This record gives sequence, structure tokens and C-alpha cells, in this order.
Amino acid sequence: MNFFRGVMGGQTAGPQPTGAETIQKLCDRVASSTLLEDRRDAVRALKSLSKKYRMEVGTQAMDHLINILQTDRSDSEILGYALDTLYNIICNDEEEEQDESEDETAQKQADDLGAKFTEAFIQEPEHTTLLLTMLEEFDFHVRWPAVKLLTALLRNQCVQLQSIILVSPMGVSRLMDLLADSREVIRNDGLLLLQQLTKGNAAIQKIVAFENAFERLLDIITEEGSSDGGIVVEDCLLLLRNLLKNNSSNQNFFKEGSFIQRMRPWFEVGDDNSGWSAQKVTNLHLMLQLVRVMVSPVNSPGATASCQKSMYQCGLLQQLCTILMATGVPADILTETINTVSEVIRGSQVNQDYFASVNAPSNPPRPAIVVLLMSMVNERQPFVLRCAVLYCFQCFLYKNQKGQGEIVATLLPSTIDANSISAGQLLCGGLFSADSLSNWCASVALAHALQDNLTQKEQLLRVQLATSLGKPPVSLLQQCTNILSQGDKISRRGSKVQTRVGLLMLLCTWINNCPIAVTHFLHNQENVPFLTAQISENLGEDERLVQGLCALLLGICIYYNDNSLENYTKEKLKQLIEKRIGKENFVEKLGFVTKHELYSRAAQKPQPVFPAPDQMLFDHEFTKLVKELEGVITKAVHKSSEDEKKEEEVKKTLEQHDNIVTQYKELIREQDAKIQELKEQVSSMTTQTEQMQATMAQQLSQIQQHKDQYNLLKLKLGKENASQGANTLGDGSHVNGMQTEEPAQLREEVEELRRQHALLQTQLREKDAIIDSLRSEGSQPTEGATGGPDKSELLKELELLRSQVQSQAAEISQLKTDNESPLRGAETESSSAAPSGDSSLDATKTAELESRLAAQTSEMERLKEEVQVLTEGRAQLEQQAASSTSSAAILQTEMAKLEADLLESKKEQDDLLMLLADQDQKIQNLKKRLKDLGETVDDEDELDTRDQTDEDDEDED
Repeated sequence: MNFFRGVMGGQTAGPQPTGAETIQKLCDRVASSTLLEDRRDAVRALKSLSKKYRMEVGTQAMDHLINILQTDRSDSEILGYALDTLYNIICNDEEEEQDESEDETAQKQADDLGAKFTEAFIQEPEHTTLLLTMLEEFDFHVRWPAVKLLTALLRNQCVQLQSIILVSPMGVSRLMDLLADSREVIRNDGLLLLQQLTKGNAAIQKIVAFENAFERLLDIITEEGSSDGGIVVEDCLLLLRNLLKNNSSNQNFFKEGSFIQRMRPWFEVGDDNSGWSAQKVTNLHLMLQLVRVMVSPVNSPGATASCQKSMYQCGLLQQLCTILMATGVPADILTETINTVSEVIRGSQVNQDYFASVNAPSNPPRPAIVVLLMSMVNERQPFVLRCAVLYCFQCFLYKNQKGQGEIVATLLPSTIDANSISAGQLLCGGLFSADSLSNWCASVALAHALQDNLTQKEQLLRVQLATSLGKPPVSLLQQCTNILSQGDKISRRGSKVQTRVGLLMLLCTWINNCPIAVTHFLHNQENVPFLTAQISENLGEDERLVQGLCALLLGICIYYNDNSLENYTKEKLKQLIEKRIGKENFVEKLGFVTKHELYSRAAQKPQPVFPAPDQMLFDHEFTKLVKELEGVITKAVHKSSEDEKKEEEVKKTLEQHDNIVTQYKELIREQDAKIQELKEQVSSMTTQTEQMQATMAQQLSQIQQHKDQYNLLKLKLGKENASQGANTLGDGSHVNGMQTEEPAQLREEVEELRRQHALLQTQLREKDAIIDSLRSEGSQPTEGATGGPDKSELLKELELLRSQVQSQAAEISQLKTDNESPLRGAETESSSAAPSGDSSLDATKTAELESRLAAQTSEMERLKEEVQVLTEGRAQLEQQAASSTSSAAILQTEMAKLEADLLESKKEQDDLLMLLADQDQKIQNLKKRLKDLGETVDDEDELDTRDQTDEDDEDED
């Protein structure tokens, strides 16, 4: 302990040890001490020396400190000292504060020292994993230093540490738990840690987002007061920007989680805008940037459109427009709000229509577009604000033909209102003002009103301007060329190149793909000589850009010339270029436009961002137009009249062949439709046949069931007849308790007689029916002559049958009498033992036998009726089966006919495909001739033909 008193306490006699020696002794004590208290004091001493002797402590004590973190996990105090010491030697913050007055070399050395120790620490991934486990400790003296140390490591070696944390189990989840810590200092430092962690790593950004980061951050922003909050709100917004920027997955998750709706309250700034703190301006600026991240033009069109729709539906766009028209808003917030509204409405018809309906709170109310244009053409407004208004106007007109028509309509004579200021008037005022920036902005804005809209280009030709009293009005197109030529006369004294570039961009956009506008431009006899004179001169660097744009304008006049003016046909203009300028010189001047540095900068993104007004020369949409026209104009200039004639002939031939191919395509489509319809009919017929077959099988099954039931009933009837006959004979054998034996021969005779009797009765009924029918027929005169002999024969047969029945009945009666005589003899012999009154039993038994015989006869009649009913049902089922069989045969015949039609259609299609192949071969030959002549041939038709052929082959297969 005396050693520590010497280090930490007062001075002692003798030579004092150096800092390196002291640190070495402390490291030895940390490594060798067995008592926790001694190690804790040594680590505390290292912490106190770590800022002054950063190099020595980092070099000698880092391994010992890491070992302390591994072995002394139970003591939070020594862990805190060790983490603070590591933070002091790794972090560059303190060193930066001390070296503010030193030179850059010393500062660079300090930064290198932190990077060196950071690299040594993360060389073993286990060290970072150990540090992540420290975050699970709830003790403030452990968790907070661990958060600060991880943040410092990420600042120094972000990419390497991100890779380690990404593969560490639950690594990101442990860091996300910091946002839920009740101690604000840990939560706030956790925000700084997550900011460093999520920089430039999409995988970690996704993990953090799916760990419910959006919900937690938005809750913190609300708790801290939204835009009125402090630095914590700024940190949350910076972290949200890291998670959303250039990350389509997180943006989609943010939108689908309905978090866009929670952004709306951020922009409720209230009516009193007098007091805006610096922190509030920063917070609102970051909030506007977050909205722009969701609707940035670099995002996919589908995702941007979806976010724009959500922002309109939840009222966010309306809230932004309120800020836009409010008073007292700081200039930088107003500028950023204009840029944000621009991207929220860009390309969205619904949002653009809403923006067109917004009015400024003035008396009388004016449209927001007019108020913004007034700021754009006002040279006293800040440059960035004027650029923002121009960007907003461009976004309002982007893919908005309705808005383009409304802007151009304000310039037409029939719609001009002298009592109000319109957008067209402001654009014309800016176009002809003395301020070159206003000229450029008005030219670009008016060019966007004509972008890809042939109707408005033609409508704008109607605009007439009164230049001065006593002179006739001139068209807007001619006035633009007049200003251009006047500017050229002044250019020798230092003209405004910005104005001339803006007007040339407007003219190129105007006459592009509009032959009527080209004719109007060439109709003025001064325009073509002016352009050729400009291109042919040798001027300075700035003028070369104007020469290139003049070459582009003249090239458009050649390419879209309909040869309606005899003096300025395509051929004459090309001859003029060859004589006055030279084709090679013309192409060289034309190519200078795309080689300009400001052209490349403007082509990068739609928003006009320029460091200074004099560098504001090119518009983003115009760069696309130049890229599209440069090649075709070069070919048009180099092409001879013979080549053009050949090209025209080839084009006509191609159009004819295209028409033929189109007809064949239509024919093939019709046949495909018919084939498809026949296939559907065949499929329907097949289904019906299967249903019929199933129905027929079911009916055959029912017939078989009825047959089985009929056989069972027949068998049952036979058994009942046998049993009833046996019972009848058995009952007659018991008289007065005595058993009488009957001969089997008598029984058989009785049964045979009964069957014969029943048969005769049936024949009798049939004959009676025949007689009745014959009698009814006999009443007709036509049959009286031929029916006499037959009737007499039938009557004879009937009489014979009756006599047979009567004789049969007599035999049965005699048989009964013979059968009863022995019974009576037996009764006589036993009369001595029986009373005389018992003689009446004979008549009783006979009556009983007769009644049973009658019952059996009636039962047989009933069974016969049931058999008759079953027989009729069977006949009906057999008839239905025959009908189903005939229907199936008819369907089979129709199906065979449809298959024959299908084969015939396929044969016709094959013939058509062969014809189409011949036409394709002819087209290929013609296109080859075009390519040999140096003409670029579009392969789109060829691809369409091949695709159609492939589809036909697939259908045929």
C-alpha cells in the first residue's frame, strides 16, 4: 500500500519514477495481486493516468484490462474502472480538445493512435463479444462505460466492428435494449451508438428496423416534444434517416407499419411563428429530410407513388402546404419545405391537383403557384429559394398534361385576365426581364410546360406579344429569337450567356418533335442565317456552349422538317451546313454540349442544385433531350439525298410488310380464338359424356338392384305358398284330438288342380278382355265384314274354357267329398264315445279350409300385381338406358366432328405460319439492306414477330 501512497499521494525523497515505470509497476500489480482490492486500486490508478499517458497505458495495460473484464465479472466497480480506462485510450475526443491549438500533424497522430488501439482491441472477436455481454449488466457503472466504449470503437473502425456485431448472437438485440433503459443518459448514448452502428450497413439497418426501432424512436420523439424537443429528438431523427435512406426494405416496412401517419403531427407549427430556436429549426429540417427520403426520385416508382398516396390520405401534404403559405417561417425551413412538397407531388396526379387548388392567405386569395413564381422571378429573393421554387414548378408539371395545359392557357389571348396576375404573365415577365437568372428560370419553367406535350407546343404558337406602341405584335417564338439575336449583338461587350442558354433550351424543347413549330421557326428569314453565323465563328469557351446549342437547334430543324418551305427543305439546310460550316465542324460543335462539366452535373439528379448562380446553365430534363437527339441529328446531317430516298422507299416497304404482318397476326389471333372456343366445346362435350356415362352406370346399377329384389320376392312367394299349403293340409288331420293320415297322392292332385284352376281363370280373363275389345271394334262398319269368323271361333273357345272350368270345379268338389267321407266314417265309429252334437265339426273344418284357400288365392293375386308393377318399372329403366346410350352415341359423333374441324384449323394455321415466315425473311433481307446502307434499324418489330411466332408454336404444341 505504501507503493500506492507514493504514486497517488505526496512527494517522497529520492528520484521520482517516470510515467512509463509507474504504469509498468501498476500493470504488474494488476497481473500478480491475489486480493481484489489491490487489483481494483491498481486499475483505478491506471484510469487516472490513461489520459496523460495514453500511449503508455494503451501499450502496456490493454491486455491486463481485458483480462480483468473476463475474470472479475462479479465486481462492478473494477469493471467500471477497466472500461473507463479502455475508453480513455481509444477515444479521440479528449485528445481533440487538447490539440485544438496544435497543427494538423499532431491531430493526425492522435487519430492514428486511437485507430491503432481500436484495431488491437477488435483483433480478437471475443473481445467485442465480451463487451456486448457487459451491456446486459444493469449496474450504471458498468453499462454506461460499455456503451461509450462501443461507440468509440465504432467511430474508429466502423466496418470491421459492424461485421463482428452482425455475426454475434443477439448482438443487435442487446444494443436495441438500450433504448428501453429508464436512465436517460444511457438511452441517449445508446442512440449515438446505434447511429454509428447503422451507417452504411443495410443488413444491420434491417435488423434494427425489425427490432421495433421505428416504434421506439417515434415514441421518444413524441415524449421529447417533437419539433420543440431538444438534442435527443435530433439524435432520433438522425438514426431514422440512417435506417431509411437508400434502404427500400425499411422504407416499405415504415410505410406498411402506418408510421407515415405518425409524422403528420411533427409539422403542426401553430400560428405564432415568431420564435424559432436553433434546435427547432434543426429538428424540423431533419423531419423534412425524412419525408423526402420516402418520396425521393431515386426510389422505385412504385414505392414512391405508394408513399405519396399515403401522405395525401393522412393529411401530411396538406400540413406541408400550410407551412408553405405561413408567415414568419425561417428562410431555410421554407426552402426545405418547398423542396419537400415538390417531391411529394412529383408524378402524382392526385397530389398535383391538390397543389393546384391551394391558395395563399392573401386578399384577394392567389394560387400558391402564382405566389411561388413571384418569388422565382424576383431577383431580391435568396438564390436557394428561387432554385427550390423552380424545382417545385418542375415537379408540378412532371407527367402532368392537365397542369401543362392550365399554365399554357394563361398565355392564350382568350384566357388572359387583365385584373389578375397569372402564371403565364409571370413567366413572360421573367423571360424578358433584365435579370439573367430570371430569364433562365422562366425559360426552363416554360420548357417544362411543353415537355412531351405536342398539343401545348402547338397552342403556344398562338401567343402574341405587344413589344411597343405603334408596332404590330409578334409571336412568342419570334420574340425569343429576337432576344437571342440582340443578345448576340451585345455579346461583344460581355453578354449574359445564362440568358442565351436558357432561351436556346426553351426553343429546342419547343420545336422538338413538332413539325409545325419547326415551320414557324424557319418561316422567319433571319433565324437560319443567325444560327449558321453563330456556329461558324471561332469564339471563347463560354461561347462554344452557345454554339453547341445553336447546332442542336439547327439539327432539330433538319430532323423534324416536313419540307413544307421550299427555301428550307432538309436537303437545302444540309447543303447550307456543308458550305457555311462543314459537317465535321458542325458535329464537333454539337458534341461540345455533352462534354461540358455543368452538363454532367445537371444530368445526375432532377433537383437543380448549383453552388452559384453563374453555374446554373443546364436543366436535368434537357440533358435527356440532348442525349436522345445528338446521335440522330449527326446521322441526319451526314445522310445524302439518295440515302434518304432509299430509306423512304425501304420505310414504305417495311410499312407495307408491317401491314401484311399485322393482318396475318390478326388472322392468327382470330383462329387462335376459334381454336380455343372449339377446345372449350370439346371439353364441355367430354364432360357431358362423362356425366351421361356415370348416369347410365347408376341406372344400370338400379336396374340390377330391382332384378335382385324381384328374384328375392319370387323366392319368398314360393316359400310362403309351400308353407301355407302344408299348414292347410295339416289342420285337416286333427278331428276331436285324433290324427288322420292322408295320402300324398291326393295332396299332389289337389295342388295340380289348383294350379290348373288358376291358369284357366287367367285365360278366361284374357279371353274376356279380347271379347270386349272385339265387341267395341265390331261396332265399326269397316271391320264388320272381316271380324265375323274370328269372333265365332273365340266364342267357341270361350265356351269350351268355361266348361273346363266348371268340370274342374266339379272335380274339386268331388275330391273334397271323397276326402271328407273317411272323416265321417271315423266320426260314426266313435259316436259311442262322443256326443251327438259333435257332428257339426266337419262343416266347420271345411269352411275353415275354404277360407284359408280363399286367403291364399288373394295373397297370390296381390303378389302377381307387385310382380306386374316391378316388370313395368324394369321396362321403363331399360327404356331410359337405351335413351342414354343413344345420347352418348350422338355426343361421340359430335366430338369426332369437332376433332376433325380442329385438325383442319391447325392445318390452315400451319399454312399461315409458313406465309408469315416468308414475309419475315423478306423483312430481314430489307433490314439487312438498310444496315448495309448505314441506317440504324430498330429490331423491335423483329422481336415482336419472333415473340408472336414463339407463342403460336407454343399454342400448336
